[in-house]
Amino acid sequence: MEDRVRVVIAEDSVLLREGLTRLLTDRGHEVVAGVGDGEALVKTVAELADGGQLPDVVVADVRMPPTHTDEGVRAAVRLRAAHPGLGVLVLSQYVEEQYATELLAGSSHGVGYLLKDRVAEVREFVDAVVRVAEGGTALDPEVVAQLLGRSRKQDVLAGLTPREREVLGLMAEGRTNSAIAAQLVVSHGAVEKHVSNIFLKLGLSQSDGDHRRVLAVLTYLNS
Repeated sequence: MEDRVRVVIAEDSVLLREGLTRLLTDRGHEVVAGVGDGEALVKTVAELADGGQLPDVVVADVRMPPTHTDEGVRAAVRLRAAHPGLGVLVLSQYVEEQYATELLAGSSHGVGYLLKDRVAEVREFVDAVVRVAEGGTALDPEVVAQLLGRSRKQDVLAGLTPREREVLGLMAEGRTNSAIAAQLVVSHGAVEKHVSNIFLKLGLSQSDGDHRRVLAVLTYLNS
């Protein structure tokens, strides 16, 4: 079982909200609140924080009432600004490039963006919630693919080999070196070598420490 995390769910569909709650509680996590719109999400988290009970992560739909456009992601951005230690995982029916980019533009820790179809893969979804709650990154492969596909400045990435691009794409999904090795059916050492080459080619020195993985992904997405 994963480390227990405290979650607030923001989803206007009661059926889906209850389903997400069940998925998480069945794996030992605690859903401390469920709301149906962005304003309620911001208010609920603020009240929990005032009471010294800030949740570990918020799971929010991108589109919620009243306009069903960007209320969810706007609330997520506000929450990240007000509570830097709060993990935010947003769910979307489709890839919303603008919203994904906006969410990633702030602090690089504790961010996730998944398509709702990914919820059906229960283990992956719950793992993503836990990873974001612990300060990691969880990006849907489709989100990564579209963000990378719209890249215009090729000069930053020109030095990467096709395999290095593939490894960086998997890094952007939040996968560890071991998970990347399993996905590509290569050795752990081979992945470490690719990752080191990526850091070198993107100009990320060892002084950047553990944040180099996130910096590499952001460099890639913003290129």
